[in-house]
Amino acid sequence: MAGKSEIHLSRRERQIMDIVFRRGQASAAEVHRDLPDRPSYSAVRATLRILEEKGHLTHKKAGARYIYAPTRPRREASRSALRRVVETFFDGSLEKAVAALLDRSAVNISPEELDRVAKLIDQARKEGR
Repeated sequence: MAGKSEIHLSRRERQIMDIVFRRGQASAAEVHRDLPDRPSYSAVRATLRILEEKGHLTHKKAGARYIYAPTRPRREASRSALRRVVETFFDGSLEKAVAALLDRSAVNISPEELDRVAKLIDQARKEGR
């Protein structure tokens, strides 16, 4: 499954995954209803099928409908996506990624968020990561 987690998702695929994660599970009609700039219903069904082929979704039959659910927890999927972003845009450097996130001109970071980040760094040091 590790290889599957690294597959690139299109913007629409990410939107659909977000809907399914938010709902926990969803039918094609529910996904279609929640999408911005709604594509056709058949396009949504096709994209759900593609996401299932890529290993991101699974389905169960409920009467005449398929109900889709993520194959892994959102936290695990987000970590995989974040690793890919760090590798792709920051040469695999966590330091460069964090520096970009902490750039005050790009993001508004509260003092409380900075304190929490500092605590996470301290904790990682204590755990020897």
